[in-house]
Amino acid sequence: MNSTPVLDLSAARVFLDASGGALRLDHPEGVAVHPDGSVWCGGEAGQVYRIAPDGSELELRVADGDGFTLALAFGQDGLLHYVDVARRAVMRLDPAGGEPEPLAMGSIGGHELVLPNALAFDRTGRLYLTESHSPTEPGPGVYRIDPDGGGLLWSEGPFLFANGVAVAPDDSAVYVAETWSRRITRVPVHDDVSAGRPELVVELPGTLPDGLAFGPDERLYVACYQPSQIVRIDGDGRAEVLIRDDDAIILAHPTNIAFRGTTAFCANLGRWHITAVELSDTGS
Repeated sequence: MNSTPVLDLSAARVFLDASGGALRLDHPEGVAVHPDGSVWCGGEAGQVYRIAPDGSELELRVADGDGFTLALAFGQDGLLHYVDVARRAVMRLDPAGGEPEPLAMGSIGGHELVLPNALAFDRTGRLYLTESHSPTEPGPGVYRIDPDGGGLLWSEGPFLFANGVAVAPDDSAVYVAETWSRRITRVPVHDDVSAGRPELVVELPGTLPDGLAFGPDERLYVACYQPSQIVRIDGDGRAEVLIRDDDAIILAHPTNIAFRGTTAFCANLGRWHITAVELSDTGS
């Protein structure tokens, strides 16, 4: 992997700083972008926040206290879906208002959820959910929840801490960040939507890959919890460091990543803000 960053750290900025004041971001792990341009994220006590498109206002949409919100994603139905790892559940919320409700909780397709972590939709509305299982023992896997509500263990892997997940732009594969294997894995999607055999995309030694998202250039972007950096992977599996913060101040242990045009938004588990990274100068 090319370890010299493509972008200077000046390409990153704090989109919303909520380290002080009456309402604070509680170490956000997940991030998602609504079609209206607003940025949504979670908190370590089950909160869900909405940030105005220009970063000027922070709203608390879910005040939980008992949960722990990980990844978030908007579905084709317009609802926000998010993982509450404390409840071992996938929750969904109408962004227009109301209370969240569980889409899946405790188990899917007869398989117990242990550490549900990240989720991503394909173009037809199928939801893919990673199960991290264990940081020391490989195991299953990736679940699929269909638009009709049916779910199953889609890929047994095995994976060593399946974390971030992203669906290829053409729905041909599901990509998984294996944090403790320090690699990115690709699971082909067969014509009948069953899972193929997992394939290595790239090894990322010396990193802890966490969140995944495809950018506007259809390349895969990896938010690395350690070191605090974003890695970009092209279609041939070549990896390069896009941007890195050696002091973990602007990028502070980023965990998930989402796009609005050529702007990448990163959640920082290490601090109390969302970071925006401008990609317009990199050919995106």
